[in-house]
Amino acid sequence: MSENTTEVIVGAGVLAAAVAFVVYAGQVSDFSGAASSYPLEASFRSLEGVSVGTDVRLAGVKVGSVAAVTLNPETYRADTTVSVAQEIEIPDDSAIVISSEGLLGGNFVEIIPGGSPFFFEAGDTITDTQGAVSLVSLLLKFVSGSSE
Repeated sequence: MSENTTEVIVGAGVLAAAVAFVVYAGQVSDFSGAASSYPLEASFRSLEGVSVGTDVRLAGVKVGSVAAVTLNPETYRADTTVSVAQEIEIPDDSAIVISSEGLLGGNFVEIIPGGSPFFFEAGDTITDTQGAVSLVSLLLKFVSGSSE
């Protein structure tokens, strides 16, 4: 009888740990069932190091993520959709750039806010964009002494 009770207690402990892990994973990944963000569009010359799920940051704080990336066959640019938290209002003269976390870090999308009193609405396009800068090409220019 005591073996059966021990098995039930251990089983309940394992089940509780699994539920706690699922709840923790949901909180870490910012998973929520509610649609608490709005989409903004942007077109980049180079989206190197950025993919769906990459952080979108404003002043170093995560305010969203990259929702979709497609190649525009007419312009050969990376058309990107970013989702921004609903409570964050982005001025409509803001810029969006691909930034690096450092020499060995990954890239992220950074919104540089403007000073306009008007804000982007869901589905608007940010026209002021700057693509990723390739570290390898910068090093090659430095080594070769090229100024181009």
